[in-house]
Amino acid sequence: MVGIGPRRRPSRKGSMADVPKDLLQQIKELEDLFTVDTVKLKQIVDHFVKELEKGLSVEGGNIPMNVTWVMGFPTGHEQGTFLALDMGGTNLRVCEIVLTEEKGEFDITQSKYRMPEELKTGTSEELWEYLADCLQQFIEYHHDGEKLHTLPLGFTFSYPATQHYIDHGILQRWTKGFDIDGVEGKDVVPLFEEVLKKRGLPIKVAALINDTTGTLIASSYTDPEMKIGCIFGTGVNAAYMENVGSVPKIAHMNLPPDMPVAINCEYGAFDNEHVVLPRTQYDIIIDRDSPRPGQQAFEKMTAGLYLGEIFRLVLIDLIDNKPGLIFENQDTSKLRKPYSLDASFLAAIEEDPFENLQETEELFERELGIKATKGELELCRRLAELIGTRAARLSACGVAAICKKKNIESCHVGADGSVFTKYPHFKARGAQALREILDWKPDEKDKVIITAAEDGSGVGAALIAALTLDRVKAGNLAGIRDAGDMKTLL
Repeated sequence: MVGIGPRRRPSRKGSMADVPKDLLQQIKELEDLFTVDTVKLKQIVDHFVKELEKGLSVEGGNIPMNVTWVMGFPTGHEQGTFLALDMGGTNLRVCEIVLTEEKGEFDITQSKYRMPEELKTGTSEELWEYLADCLQQFIEYHHDGEKLHTLPLGFTFSYPATQHYIDHGILQRWTKGFDIDGVEGKDVVPLFEEVLKKRGLPIKVAALINDTTGTLIASSYTDPEMKIGCIFGTGVNAAYMENVGSVPKIAHMNLPPDMPVAINCEYGAFDNEHVVLPRTQYDIIIDRDSPRPGQQAFEKMTAGLYLGEIFRLVLIDLIDNKPGLIFENQDTSKLRKPYSLDASFLAAIEEDPFENLQETEELFERELGIKATKGELELCRRLAELIGTRAARLSACGVAAICKKKNIESCHVGADGSVFTKYPHFKARGAQALREILDWKPDEKDKVIITAAEDGSGVGAALIAALTLDRVKAGNLAGIRDAGDMKTLL
């Protein structure tokens, strides 16, 4: 996503007055196709709650509801120096975080690296070598010539993983466009640590976490009202704190039923059975042509990776199946390349402040070589609004479902991800959907408030590493495998 500053858009009333009737009719058809009303939102949430509960059961379901072994929130008094490695869908970040003596305070040094596209379908060895390269560069730049003791690393690995221990994780499946052979079904920590050891890097993975869990913990560090951590970016997901007694699939461990444990929902897989989500023919094409058909149904309708592609597929459908309706006698070859448009393209259209959609016109000409008419621009603008609004409203269903399951009437939700932070009106549209789903009265203020999480996955990873070492020190070893190794970090 490109960075787009907020701008006030002038009222556009009457801007449709000179749009040809056939385009107006097409806009109406698109509105009918992409609009998700309150009744449908409530149906989705009711099914969502059942799927969350199924994921916690012994049988499991589409939504894995992964136990993270993060046992409770930070106190604000955690201290120490930690590395954090955040492997997202688009970027890789390496951070060094110092948790200071001041309650809730920290210092952070960080570097960002682009995840090369070829890595996403490369080999396992190439992936781990690249991550180790970035860590090595960071250490050499910031600690040149220093003799370092072994540093604890919080590794944010934002893909569904089964965790029997907090410092290990078996990849269930790749998401966000990744499809690397030889990793699924394997514990990713030994694979990674083997490369670190080979390079002589003084680093020990203290915790493997998901970015949602990191966002939840980092947000709660400074805000006691925080109950849910969410990601609205390349993918979609959430984490929240559950009581061990409400997780039947770990009942055999005989842990205290009121002990808290963070659950990484991985609810991008919600409704893989296609029971309730209002899929269009375009959503079906995206699923069919994806590396993993039949998986991540919810993510494919809401995440930043797919919004531009939905938009592109609609335009191609209109060009091919309604000849002469749009872009007549134009070269549309650039538009025919799959995934050539990302969510930032739609964001730019929605941010166009001009009545005549001048910036949108320039965008189409610059990026696609298409000279669009006023009517075509209006259709494209409305289509972008519809796709963006549908994504925001559906995204709110996951938050509402957790609130309903946990009987949370009011709380703060920490959110990270490029769609939440940079896509225009996403936050407001999601907030409106929550009002409708949770039946707040018109004069009531918002009770569940989604706010931007400040550097959630990096600081969260450091905090979770700190919490894990505190548990080792205290002898509370549930969900910790390499306690002996970790004692060397204390």
